[in-house]
Amino acid sequence: MIKRYSRQQMGKIWEPANRYQKWLDIELAVCEAWTDRGIIPSESMERIRSKAGFDVDRIDEIEKITRHDVIAFTTSVAEFVGEDSRFIHRGLTSYDVVDTALSLLLREAGNLIRDGIVELLDALKDRAIEHKDTSMVGRSHGIHAEPITFGLKLALFHCEMARNLKRWDAAIDTISVGKISGAVGTFAHLDPEMEEDILSRLGLRPCEVSNQIIQRDRHAEYFTSLAVIATSIEKIALEIRGLQRTEVSEVEEYFHKGQKGSSAMPHKRNPVLTENLCGLARVIRGNAMAALENVPLWHERDISHSSVERIIAPDSTILADFMLDRLTFVIKNMRVFDDQMLKNLESGKGLIFSESILIKLVDRGLTREAAYAIVQRNAMTAWEQGLEFKDVLLSDQELLRYLTKEEIEGSFDLRHALRWTERIFQRVFEHDSK
Repeated sequence: MIKRYSRQQMGKIWEPANRYQKWLDIELAVCEAWTDRGIIPSESMERIRSKAGFDVDRIDEIEKITRHDVIAFTTSVAEFVGEDSRFIHRGLTSYDVVDTALSLLLREAGNLIRDGIVELLDALKDRAIEHKDTSMVGRSHGIHAEPITFGLKLALFHCEMARNLKRWDAAIDTISVGKISGAVGTFAHLDPEMEEDILSRLGLRPCEVSNQIIQRDRHAEYFTSLAVIATSIEKIALEIRGLQRTEVSEVEEYFHKGQKGSSAMPHKRNPVLTENLCGLARVIRGNAMAALENVPLWHERDISHSSVERIIAPDSTILADFMLDRLTFVIKNMRVFDDQMLKNLESGKGLIFSESILIKLVDRGLTREAAYAIVQRNAMTAWEQGLEFKDVLLSDQELLRYLTKEEIEGSFDLRHALRWTERIFQRVFEHDSK
């Protein structure tokens, strides 16, 4: 499995040691660029390269005095490097380092989330193919509509998650930028070519223009894309919850040996995994709103976005990773009750074929309004009296003036209703690539 231990991986991305390492990588890339331009002597660069390091606890200790995390960081690095540390951070503002590092962190987290989307897509595809011909009733407004298959339901979810993958790839690309352009983005103490050189070493592109920061519409795209992914997860989870209701009983979450559903009612088998996913989606959507609020800032930058991002960046990425992992488990292991699906489909006593009768009457020359009145009249009789819809139709003398017994009976053909399932599957999966 791709994602078995990814939650631990995701958590490590946001640990201080990894963040500071990204800061150090950026500082060293800047020093290399200065060395190439003859500003830092090559022997000094060799010493910087070999000695550069930091101590997380020491940074915390210094920050208690400086009240500035980047200064605390560079001070700790200087203690490792010694005299040559005077070349470190040359021409930079703090957010040249912090924002470029945040892009690296978001991209690193984004790639793990991408793995999770791909694994979920694979699970949805496998179960969709497995249940391509598993007939069930479709529902609109919670009421029986026309027949579908469970595979079609899963294929629809697959398509939505495939769109999420495209959106996510675009969001990762949007955030894969850095800025090494100084205090307000004017390159007062370095130059654009140098920025391009530094960022290429880090695998990033330069922003076309920046001020003190990378503009937060990029981050908003990232977090709103996460919110759409989380909402799609909720959509799938909500459907599973609905299908697990006692009155429906068509699908069930895997129930572990020894699992308990209720402290009071021993019979309970609750959809706790999918309920949990529906709740967590609300958190990620809320964080996306916070990311949108971060877009407008005063002048060339204020600090109001910083505290928000320290929360939403780790929280949203860790949550999304967890949610993808959990839903993939649910999809792979959920029980599907084919017989109950068929039983529920047949419980409407044929009412789900009402449109077939309507269309045949219209084809006989009746106005749609007249045809609708005939079919609805018979449907309501069947519904209210619990009769077989076909039997009610066959006893309607007005209807028999237009349709033969064979034509009426031929309208109740499940195979005809689902005849295009294979074609739909071809459209969904013929270009499936991740």
